[in-house]
Amino acid sequence: MTSTTEHDADQIAGYIDRARKAQQRIEGYSQAQVDDLVKAVCWAVVRTDHAEQLAKQAVDEGGFGNYNDKVTKIRNRCMGTLADILTVKTVGVVEEIPEKGLVKIAKPVGVVAALIPTTGPDATPPLKTLLALKGRNAIIVAAHPRTQKTTELSVQLMRTACMQVGAPADLVQVIEKPSLAKTQRLMQLADLIVATGGAAMVKAAYSSGTPAYGVGVGNSVHVVDETADLDDAAAMIAAAKRHDHATSCLADNAVVAQESIYQTLLSKLRQAGGHLCTDEEKSKLQALMWPDPSVHIPSALVIAKSARHIAGLAGIQVPDDCTFLIVEESGAGPDFPFSGEKLSPVLALYRYRDGIDNAIAEVNAITSYQGQGHTCGIHTANEAHVMELAMRTKTARVMVNQNLNEGAGSPRNGLPYTLSLSCGTWGGNITTENVNARHMINLTWVSRPIAPRTFDEQALFQSHWQKYSR
Repeated sequence: MTSTTEHDADQIAGYIDRARKAQQRIEGYSQAQVDDLVKAVCWAVVRTDHAEQLAKQAVDEGGFGNYNDKVTKIRNRCMGTLADILTVKTVGVVEEIPEKGLVKIAKPVGVVAALIPTTGPDATPPLKTLLALKGRNAIIVAAHPRTQKTTELSVQLMRTACMQVGAPADLVQVIEKPSLAKTQRLMQLADLIVATGGAAMVKAAYSSGTPAYGVGVGNSVHVVDETADLDDAAAMIAAAKRHDHATSCLADNAVVAQESIYQTLLSKLRQAGGHLCTDEEKSKLQALMWPDPSVHIPSALVIAKSARHIAGLAGIQVPDDCTFLIVEESGAGPDFPFSGEKLSPVLALYRYRDGIDNAIAEVNAITSYQGQGHTCGIHTANEAHVMELAMRTKTARVMVNQNLNEGAGSPRNGLPYTLSLSCGTWGGNITTENVNARHMINLTWVSRPIAPRTFDEQALFQSHWQKYSR
């Protein structure tokens, strides 16, 4: 190894050593002490002046999203996460099943490595930290170099909060002067990785040899059927596309609308701030977003930028009140780049004819290209359509009559708050869950003897014998 590589490895080993020592100091914390700690850390981030400072730093440094929405995101995401985890037991006996003779005891996983995307340097570190600390773990944050200062600020606020309640500051650390080599070494030495970001980052986490929770490609699809409340549907779709300039992987990338309500929905989306691109404007926008057709990730020039900024770069005239761009689309796959994840306030609009079967086929075509396993949604008054969509798509979350951003947790649904949205084997992940506090603990199962169970051959195999004989 070169001296630089040796220095990097030694530096990461130092972080790990300090984290282990800090984690050992809280390993004996009671549930009350743990909850005091996570409350302190959460408050340090959501305090209005601190949230505003973080939001400003994130916009100034990274250039993604917008200030007001970031303040809202930081406060809502962190407080929602805290409200969730305060009801979860993560210390001592967390579950007893007397009839099975089982007791489950929670224990820390150790040191968590948190990989942070450049689009989420403000809210993602505290969310992961709250989940890690709830399990009595330490956490080391690896920021994206482009947004290092924002992540450092969030970590410093949390370190101060730890000390306020008598816990070691080194429970929360951030790598100085991040690099790929340092992040790789961190992943090798940590006990658990939580990777939020692009496919390459997640693949690196899974290849590190350390257990990891990862996320998949977004590209959420929103079905609107003929029974939908179109005012609510348009409001929810527009809100998702506007919020923080669509930095969220959940924000609608495509809407699949039933033919009979297509024009009405389009009109309402335009009234909500959408600009419908002409064929010529769509071509200009495509050339801007994918200047190299062989590269299926949008240009950094448009990621999490405002609709008016993107339109200006593309040479498209839009009204002053335009907050998102709409392109009509009819196909999916590499030859239809707007069918993929756009990471920007650009919405692809599809129409489907006849019944829900055709909508489901469109959703599956789009997500098979990008976004398999992530999220879809539906606006409908037909419960059968909900269940058909849920049963026949490879998606971890099906959002019903909601803003798709609510897939990361919301006051009006029961999903765990998170910014790590796993996609199951469909998206290359180990779980389909919203990564939450339960994923940050190990469980010891205590098994006691119970009355012996008997297995009745007749009861077990009678139906098989009747169909296929003995």
